[in-house]
Amino acid sequence: MLVLVLNAGSSSLKFNLFDMGKELSLAEGMVERIGLPEANLACTIEGERHRESLPIPSHREALEAILERLKTTVLHETPIHAVGHRVVHGGPKYGDSVLVTEEVVRDVETFAMYAPLHNPANALGIRTAMAAFPDVPHVAVFDTAFHHNIPDHARTYGIPYELSQKYGIRRYGFHGTSHAFVAARTAILLCRPLRSLKIITCHIGNGTSICAVNNGKSVDTSMGMTPLQGVIMGTRCGTIDPSVVEMLMEYEHLDYTAITDLLNKKSGLLGISGVSSDFREIELAADKGNDRARLARDLLTYDVRKFIGSYATVLDGVDAITFTAGIGTHSTYVRAKVCSKLGFLGVKLDPEANEHGTGERIISTPDSRVTVTVVPTNEELMIARETVR
Repeated sequence: MLVLVLNAGSSSLKFNLFDMGKELSLAEGMVERIGLPEANLACTIEGERHRESLPIPSHREALEAILERLKTTVLHETPIHAVGHRVVHGGPKYGDSVLVTEEVVRDVETFAMYAPLHNPANALGIRTAMAAFPDVPHVAVFDTAFHHNIPDHARTYGIPYELSQKYGIRRYGFHGTSHAFVAARTAILLCRPLRSLKIITCHIGNGTSICAVNNGKSVDTSMGMTPLQGVIMGTRCGTIDPSVVEMLMEYEHLDYTAITDLLNKKSGLLGISGVSSDFREIELAADKGNDRARLARDLLTYDVRKFIGSYATVLDGVDAITFTAGIGTHSTYVRAKVCSKLGFLGVKLDPEANEHGTGERIISTPDSRVTVTVVPTNEELMIARETVR
């Protein structure tokens, strides 16, 4: 069974084609700069890399360009059986993946009120793919679904209750497919049933979220109604006093669009360091003595550590702490710095294991009361699995 996984952004379209009989990725890639004079198509098909620039005015042409490459290679004989779509926000309605109908697409568009930077593009990607594949099932897989049933006391904001109910204002959380995937893989690494474990999963990348997983279920997570809340991120500010927004709008003469752009695209590690939103460049600058880069690095590790500590109390103990996503998987410094202050939990990091090794692995010592793991995430495979289910 071949499943095409799509992730549509405002000016991009990511794809991954899976043979689900073997759970094997046959082709993956992305079209970027859609709508600009020269868009970029980069893909890897059966291990061979391709890259080219070409005019792609819309997502429809982007999908056509992708399919043209696939049909001359991996799809020349076998058709696509289903399409899975990453959707950022499922609002208060969707706590599970669903077969796409016109009602579902309209809901995705409506829930742009919670995710204005993501849901419109997600809906556009779904409509584009349904036009290209009208006779196969399409499945929407929501980033928020894994966190849908976190307890009321964890998801409720301290505003008038009637307003929360009227507008669906609550903590939704994100990166749900990633947190679910790595929690399950962590249980396998520990050779224990997922339903018996208390795990704190740390998805640390350009977007970062921490999740408390109890018996395989999310019970709290750092992101909120939108992906802006929580840990400081590549370009997002993370949690700040709402009065900061009011002050900046008044004294910097910023309207709603400008303040949203500032908090989502110009803040975070980029805004603090003045160097980059790419943590690799920040680490290099910090190692060379750049004080603002050092501050950005310290803010990230401090925020992650704070959430781990608080979620240890939420879970009433913790069996495992798992690092994933770009920074969590690759930054030995971040893992070491975060774990350096977790001795009160019984965490003992193995420096050798932390510095070396690839793939899924345990990086704590055998006598550590809490097992620390690194698990590379695979959100696309998780979406493909959900599509098959």
